[in-house]
Amino acid sequence: MAATKMEGRAPSKGNIELFSPTYFAACGLGGIVKCRRQVDPNIYTSNFSAWRSIFAKEGLRGVFFGWAPTLIGYSFQGAGKYGFYEIFKYYYGEKLFPNTNKTFVYLGASASAEFLADIALCPFEAVKVRMQTTLPPYANSLREGWTKVTAKEGIGGLYKGLYPLWGRQIPYTMVKFATFETTVAEIYKFLGKPKESYNGLQQTGVSFLGGYIAGIGCAVISHPADVMVSKLNADRKPGEGGGAAMSRIYGNIGFRGLWNGLPVRIAMIGTLTAFQWLIYDSFKVSLGLPTTGGH
Repeated sequence: MAATKMEGRAPSKGNIELFSPTYFAACGLGGIVKCRRQVDPNIYTSNFSAWRSIFAKEGLRGVFFGWAPTLIGYSFQGAGKYGFYEIFKYYYGEKLFPNTNKTFVYLGASASAEFLADIALCPFEAVKVRMQTTLPPYANSLREGWTKVTAKEGIGGLYKGLYPLWGRQIPYTMVKFATFETTVAEIYKFLGKPKESYNGLQQTGVSFLGGYIAGIGCAVISHPADVMVSKLNADRKPGEGGGAAMSRIYGNIGFRGLWNGLPVRIAMIGTLTAFQWLIYDSFKVSLGLPTTGGH
């Protein structure tokens, strides 16, 4: 693949200049818009039985239990991930390494963005996992869970899953963004016309398809670390080192246990990633900005 320079600064179709501070802020805003079975694979016989059991015992509230840390945590993470990605992609590809292969730019920009975004996500992920995987629930609200963790373990208790979270999310995001960008470029190449010849609705349709394909790769590469993060947050003993905890957990579940629930994750992440790109690029189009990829 030949080295290619990223696109330079240019006005968008709307009133926002590409790669301006307002552009990056808009991209960040655009980014805003499974656990029990991983911790104990024997607790339910299937996903449908799990949903049926939770609903029967806990009602609708049980199905959506832990929504607050999920919503807030992933909103912060989404804003950081997409916003920082646009920033790093521009500066790596246009300013620092202008003649670098685009794929390396996508990989470096997405890794850098996810590194920062996970720092914001980690405390909320820690509370969410404890709420959703402990029976009876560790806490009944985000505030209660946050208070209990910090009172017992300090602020560090909210970040004890940060390293495995990076291990899960950074490869996930690198695959997500690099595969998406490459897939979208190949789709336009297959269609035989430049991206600019298609309207906004058609471009977002390409984003949806590219996002689904990227999501399949994301699910596979991140699943073992996702299982380990859930296990660590639910089963790490006080004072136990991260390496020791992971070694003990792996000894209990083995290599096969790291892949528990993968088919469901593929279906979920593929669809989720497709809709993430659809929402994100639809938001950009509504501001008069070009969709992601295909340049």
